[in-house]
Amino acid sequence: MSSNSSSPRPQPEPRSAYAQFVRLGTRWMDNDIYGHLNNVVYYSLFDTAVNQYLIAQGALDIHGGEVIGLVVETHCNFFDSLAFPQAIDAGIRVSQQGRSSVRYEIGLFAKGADTCAARGHFIHVYVDRENRRPVAALPAPYLQALQGLTLP
Repeated sequence: MSSNSSSPRPQPEPRSAYAQFVRLGTRWMDNDIYGHLNNVVYYSLFDTAVNQYLIAQGALDIHGGEVIGLVVETHCNFFDSLAFPQAIDAGIRVSQQGRSSVRYEIGLFAKGADTCAARGHFIHVYVDRENRRPVAALPAPYLQALQGLTLP
C-alpha cells in the first residue's frame, strides 16, 4: 500500500468547530495500563455527550419515549491523551440530518484546551421503540434539539 493518500490526515479541531458543549467526568476505571483513557472509553464519551444533550433538551426519554436512537456507525481519530481525573468538554455538532438518521460529530477537549484530543462521529438511526423500524420523520422535540447543534 502506498504511503501517499488522496485524503488529508485528520487534524484536531478548535472549540469553535462545535455548536454545544457537555461537561463529562472521567472515572478511575477508564484509565488503562498505559495511564490514559482506553480507546473504547472515547466511544462511550461520544454516546454519553449526545444523549446527555438530548435528554437535557427534552427530546430523549430513555425510559418511556416512543423513539430511540440506535448507533449504526462510529469512528474516532486520536490526537492527544486524556486520563482520569481530567474533566472533559465534549463539543457536539450535527453534520448530516436525514429523515430518520443523524450524524453527530464530537470533539473531546481536556478542560481549558484549545484543540480537541480526539474527534469522531457516530450515526444514530431513530427507530420506533417497539418495532425497531426507522421512524417516518424525527419528532418535533428532536428537530428542535438538533437546531442547537447545527453550525451556521
